[in-house]
Amino acid sequence: MDILTTLLLLVHLIPMSTAKDGSSSKSRKRILPDPVTEPRVADPVYEALLYCNIPSVAERSMEGHAPHHFKLISVQVFIRHGDRYPLYAIPKTKRLDIDCTLVANRKPYHPKLEAFVSHMSKGPETAFESPLSSLPPFPNHPLCEMGELTQTGVVQHLQNGQLLRDIYVKKHKLLPADWSADQLYLETTGKSRTLQSGLALLYGFLPDFDWKKIYFRHQPSALFCSGNCYCPLRNQYLEKEQRRQYLLRLKNSQLEKTYGEMARVVGIPTKQLRAANPVDSLLCHFCHNVSFPCTRSGCIDMGHFKVIRMHQIEDEKERREKKLYLRYSLLGAHPILNQTISRMQRAAEGRKDELFALYSAHDVTLSPVLSALGLSEARFPRFAARLIFELWQDREKPSEHSVRILYNGVDVTFHTAFCQDHHRRSPKPMCPLENFVRFVKRDMFVALDSSGTNYYDACHMEGI
Repeated sequence: MDILTTLLLLVHLIPMSTAKDGSSSKSRKRILPDPVTEPRVADPVYEALLYCNIPSVAERSMEGHAPHHFKLISVQVFIRHGDRYPLYAIPKTKRLDIDCTLVANRKPYHPKLEAFVSHMSKGPETAFESPLSSLPPFPNHPLCEMGELTQTGVVQHLQNGQLLRDIYVKKHKLLPADWSADQLYLETTGKSRTLQSGLALLYGFLPDFDWKKIYFRHQPSALFCSGNCYCPLRNQYLEKEQRRQYLLRLKNSQLEKTYGEMARVVGIPTKQLRAANPVDSLLCHFCHNVSFPCTRSGCIDMGHFKVIRMHQIEDEKERREKKLYLRYSLLGAHPILNQTISRMQRAAEGRKDELFALYSAHDVTLSPVLSALGLSEARFPRFAARLIFELWQDREKPSEHSVRILYNGVDVTFHTAFCQDHHRRSPKPMCPLENFVRFVKRDMFVALDSSGTNYYDACHMEGI
């Protein structure tokens, strides 16, 4: 069975249910397990399809939903870059032939794609923070380079931007028609795929894309920790987590057998194949409906792919149980979450700058943030994943402010560690801002069993 047939069968066989309010549960099942719509046992092909996030019809989302007496005053968006060419190549196999130029009449399509290319071709009229100025504003290679954003990745974020524009700009008037540069805060890592993803989202989002008002700051760290990146204890937890992953791999005899079979196909030692991280390349084959690599010795097939993906699912399960990654995440995500609450507090005080913040990042950015927030059941960040923090003011009690957190359009506020019990004690539909502030300022350190009450002390505790 080829990949396309598998995808079609998968799409048609996944049961769909309808919520009481008439909305489809399609978007919800993508975030947290849903016993009504999920396969009864973990399905690596199903999970891979969700990970690809193949652009299709506009998805339903819960962004911007609140009682009429609440006013939206601030939005902060964290995205993972869109679909990309692999970062690793499987040795001795033909290079994956994917075109990274943007062609308006080629699938996947978006109504704004042609205008996006035209606008980006003019080039920024103001320089971004170094080294971003040297990066191209859109992908443009007939044969993709390693890690380069694809047309699929651009379309994914044009869709994200359009969706957020309909909600935040058209409905809630978050940005005025004469919006100014200081009302945006834009930050990205120094990779072309993150800068280009951010530009695609902004092009879909802004009421009028004006280069003079677009300024991206460069973030050297994938954790977006800015000047607070030195944290010895965080690194110790990461090392222990990597050791846990290694030991789990050693125990999986089926995985070892699969790597051995694949290594024989391509004619290299098993260790060399594993070091080439073949799943990264295989996921690109899968997402783009391209047959897996073949040589004179045979083919890598769907069976091999399923075994590797199933191990990843089992690894994520053990990761949640062992808690090492959680401890790494609490320290890794603290600087950016601290910046998030600081911006919210300024907005609550009446500041009108940085009404919309965008962080264009990676899976290794979003995953620790999700874990630190207590969203342990959230799926691993798919291509073009979005995590959104909304700040609302109660018009009836203007001094009261509330937070909503949404992951890929699903409201996960009451799944977070700091607000999972709030709705049982209060009839209010959102989480008080002070809950989130207390979590970042105090409870994250309590969760570490730390004697420290601040980030520096927690990072420099002796031993683990």
